[in-house]
Amino acid sequence: MLSTTMAIQLQGRCVCNKLQYSLSLTSLDDARTTLCHCHSCRRAFGANFGLTAKVLIQMFCYDSGTAKKHTQENGVTREFCDTCGAFICEYGKDAADKFRYVMWGTLDEPEKLAPKGEFFCKHRTEWMPELHGVFHKQELKE
Repeated sequence: MLSTTMAIQLQGRCVCNKLQYSLSLTSLDDARTTLCHCHSCRRAFGANFGLTAKVLIQMFCYDSGTAKKHTQENGVTREFCDTCGAFICEYGKDAADKFRYVMWGTLDEPEKLAPKGEFFCKHRTEWMPELHGVFHKQELKE
């Protein structure tokens, strides 16, 4: 019997459209969107939190362009467009062959992937409210 499961295709791109990618999901639950309040994400995103959607590496594919990579001292690698500088995804050295954390705002339809949780809540700025109805972790692993 043939499977009737249809893949959900989501597209994304950098600011200048040179670097484009797609996500092939079997369900929207395949992506875990989270806010991260760690200092590294805050600096990289230039905001009070980072917002990424975690997907299995085989669900992520560049459709055009070649990403440039930068690895920080903490082992996090971020892939970005070498023309406009927009970050597309990131991953730690332990997750490099398993996952991609896609920058939520680079998706063409980011609202399809609502947040499911928050990490490093102990670093959340005082004036930022906690998201309701999602998980909250003080550290990455609790």
